[in-house]
Amino acid sequence: MNLVKVGTDSLFRWRSNPQSTGYSGGKGVCLHFWLALLFAAFASAQSSRAEMEKMCKGCHEIARATSLRQDRAGWNQTMTKMTAYGMKSAEKEYALVLDYLTSAFPPEDVPRINVNTAKAIELESRLSLRRSQARAIIEWREKNGEFKSLDDLKNVPGIEPEKLEAKKDRITFH
Repeated sequence: MNLVKVGTDSLFRWRSNPQSTGYSGGKGVCLHFWLALLFAAFASAQSSRAEMEKMCKGCHEIARATSLRQDRAGWNQTMTKMTAYGMKSAEKEYALVLDYLTSAFPPEDVPRINVNTAKAIELESRLSLRRSQARAIIEWREKNGEFKSLDDLKNVPGIEPEKLEAKKDRITFH
């Protein structure tokens, strides 16, 4: 099959010549391949989104579920927490939704978080802390004053020092 040009140089203007024989390996075949791939990706994303909505909307609105922009570990932690609260999913659907959330709602280039002024939800989402850990940081801050260093922050009861150490590039004290 050879390709003949119809009109302009646009890729979408190439079509097969039915009188020809043989394979040309030209743009028409490539276009069909890419369109099929694009359609498959779109259909997969729609399916993943539908599964995510089915899992999440029983407890809260979808906008809330996707408001946190997280890396894969953060989304996995959030989904694990939701499972503990009663979210139902099979292993396959869990993996599908985790992949979807990771790719559709990745972490933005997050500015550093000032642990001396941050709200609990900011501490949870930016540092991937549990709600109890964020609350402990705020309670310690209110009782003892501002944090001056990472070592001060590591003294908060219930905080895992290695977790803070791994995220120290996201933390500021001013």
